[in-house]
Amino acid sequence: MQEQIEFIVSNAKGKPENIVHEDNYCPFCDVKSLTNIFKHEDDRIWLMNKFRVLADSMQTVLIESSDHNGDWSNYSSKNGEEIMEFALRCFDEMIKDPKYKSVVMYKNYGPHSGGSLLHPHMQIIGLDNVDAYAHIHGNNFVGHDYLKIGNAELNISTEPILSFLEFNVRIKDISDAKSMSDSVRMLTNYILHKFFNGKFDSYNLFFYHVNNEIICKMIPRTSTSPIVMGYKMPQVDNLEQIQKIEKEIIDFNAGFNLGVNSGN
Repeated sequence: MQEQIEFIVSNAKGKPENIVHEDNYCPFCDVKSLTNIFKHEDDRIWLMNKFRVLADSMQTVLIESSDHNGDWSNYSSKNGEEIMEFALRCFDEMIKDPKYKSVVMYKNYGPHSGGSLLHPHMQIIGLDNVDAYAHIHGNNFVGHDYLKIGNAELNISTEPILSFLEFNVRIKDISDAKSMSDSVRMLTNYILHKFFNGKFDSYNLFFYHVNNEIICKMIPRTSTSPIVMGYKMPQVDNLEQIQKIEKEIIDFNAGFNLGVNSGN
């Protein structure tokens, strides 16, 4: 089974960037110039990625909003629900296509996330020959369910994939998109404004279909540990620290629902 995917450097030539240089041109704001659009609902657009740098794959981009500075940390509940439901439908559509060995959906936010464009978007990629889930196991999503938001169960991974701390949001199906959206809205606010006293300015979202559930894994991002880079060995918080963070999120969520804890 193929486990690596080729990166085509020449296809990255001219790729735009405005996370660091915020005044640079934004192709996602220039809607009239967009091509190869698959779906367009209100200001949500699913289209082909113009800069396809991964070999043997179908790379697509999902533009979440027309608001250049939009983010899960400042979406309204209604807007977030619409974006989440749209994204999960597009994700499912590619998963059901038998020509792909596997399909991944993820989001980069902030200068340490691996992204290049500030404008809110996700990526959905169909891989022809690589099983992206070969090294992902059900245990990577296990943790104490410390909070429920609507029909979403929240936990912190006790066996993370690679990161120091991984937040999981689990729902049964797309009908629970609002519950997942509300959970992600709250947790992105927590990560950017409360977690480690606001030290983190970046995060990633990763989406999975595991054990008849849809799971969103949220990872605060900073410089990657050399132990992870050199040995693929994640460092895990001890149980006392995990329980402390769970309690902090429960308290943060109570304030978030009252409009007290928000980056808006």
